[in-house]
Formats: sequence, C-alpha cells, structure tokens
Amino acid sequence: MLSHWGLFLSAFAAATLLPMQSEAVLVGLLIGEPEAVLSLLLIATLGNVLGSVVNWLLGRGIEQLRDKRWFPFKPEQLNKAQQRYQRYGQWSLLLSWMPVIGDPLTLIAGVMREPFWRFLLLVSLAKGGRYLILALFTLGWIHR
Repeated sequence: MLSHWGLFLSAFAAATLLPMQSEAVLVGLLIGEPEAVLSLLLIATLGNVLGSVVNWLLGRGIEQLRDKRWFPFKPEQLNKAQQRYQRYGQWSLLLSWMPVIGDPLTLIAGVMREPFWRFLLLVSLAKGGRYLILALFTLGWIHR
C-alpha cells in the first residue's frame, strides 16, 4: 500500500512543472504486482491528472504575477505560448502526456481560461492513455 502512495506522489509531482518521472515507478510496480494493473493505472492517472490541475490553477492566477521581478517567464515567452495555444486550441491538451511540452501546456490552458470540464476530460484521456499503453507493453513483456 505504501508503494501505491509512492506511485501517486511520483505521478502527481511529474505532472507539475517539477522535473520528475513516474513511468519507472509504474513499471516497477506492474512487474511486482501485475494482478493490480487496474488499481495501479487508476492511481497513476489520478495523481498525474491532479498534478495537471495544479498547473491549470497556477495558469488561472499567473496573470496577476506577470509584473513581478521574480516571475519565471518573460512576457514574450508567455505571449508566444498563448498564441500557440490559440492556434492549436484545446486539442493540443491531448499532448499533455508528453515530456517537456505537456506540463507547460496544462499551465497555458489555465492562462487561456480553458473550461475546467474540457481540460479535465482531455488531460485525463491523454495521461490515462499513456499509462495504459505503458502497462500493456510492460505486461506483454512480462508474459513473453
């Protein structure tokens, strides 16, 4: 059970802007507990989606911090990201599972005031789908 909390926390942290990975934790647990695949997928997906919700919430409030000296983004960077999101729209959230671009995408979705229900649906599909594919490969490799 403690290992499941570790999976949740690693998936949550990996979805924020922190440089973390959760896939190795999931694979390790799948190898050790292949019968728990559904609960492990649910835990990893829930943690990762909730981490993305944190990004979305940060994005919603980021405009108020834009003029602060310590603000981590230059105005040009934020404007460019907003323009890209406007260009590709909500469907770009299906790429939220990807390393490097996925976490900033969820932040920009908040900045762009993406409706929460649509954000939650698209991000859940993307992140749950990634973990499902990883589990299928892992379990297929185990049963070779």
